Amino acid sequence: MIELWQAAVLGIVEGLTEYLPISSTGHLILVSSWLGLSQEGVKTFEVVIQAGAVAAVLGLYRARVASMARGLWGGDAQGRALLGNLLISFL
Repeated sequence: MIELWQAAVLGIVEGLTEYLPISSTGHLILVSSWLGLSQEGVKTFEVVIQAGAVAAVLGLYRARVASMARGLWGGDAQGRALLGNLLISFL
């Protein structure tokens, strides 16, 4: 079972790397390996940590996300532009 201090370290790594232009997933995998975490459930824990980070980002940018959603149906020109930029960045 993962110990509390290990969970805290992984949470800190995810939190710090989520807002930087580096791979939070890669760093989470590396730190898990360095901590010797290879038990069942560690990968699930990593996914849950990342889902929490995504939820936090969506909450923080909820106005922009709502604007992009309205832009899907043509109701918000700025939201449509944000959505277009987001789609281009994925390409």
